[in-house]
Amino acid sequence: MYIPTHFDETDPARIAAVIEAAPLACVVAQTAQGLIANHIPLLRAPDGRLIGHVALANDMHRLVADGQEVLAIFRGDDAYVSPNFYPTKAEHHRHVPTWNYQAVHMTGTITFQHDSHAKRAAVGLLTRLHERRLNGDAAWRMADAPPDYLDQMLANIVAFQINVTKTLAKSKLSQNRADTDFQGAIDGLRASGHGEMAKDMQNLRPGKG
Repeated sequence: MYIPTHFDETDPARIAAVIEAAPLACVVAQTAQGLIANHIPLLRAPDGRLIGHVALANDMHRLVADGQEVLAIFRGDDAYVSPNFYPTKAEHHRHVPTWNYQAVHMTGTITFQHDSHAKRAAVGLLTRLHERRLNGDAAWRMADAPPDYLDQMLANIVAFQINVTKTLAKSKLSQNRADTDFQGAIDGLRASGHGEMAKDMQNLRPGKG
């Protein structure tokens, strides 16, 4: 990923926030059949591992060998930035459209897990996280499903973990703009329905927004 210095994201908290807000990663791997890409919800464990699972019918676990390097891409918020957002456009018109976005690339080695314990753990961790976020005290639990049905569902998946070896993150949020145009981008994005991105930008320069 091309990362100019002013867009290089190194803050662990902001990197974690992108992954938390956009957990559906694109997992890319090179195989004998060429590049493959699968869109898979991933959970980042406290030790930095990425945990997930795929359908047994998905050839990913047959095409990709244990220990092979893969790339997990998390894509955060993105938005079109119009030159009209910049107040200085009226002065010199030396602006062109651009796109603001946040992305995290995590490279690591993948290990597939076919045992029941690993599959139950992967499903349990992922569902507990997202059910609690969505439903709170009414969260669905694995124990809510009939045991025979759950066993059948688990038999049709393969768990995996990715041991992350490298992380690259990019926050392209108009950091290269002077204060006046930076504020104009915040206002323009907020007005066009991108309030969360405007808030993220505001946090980069306290006092703006």
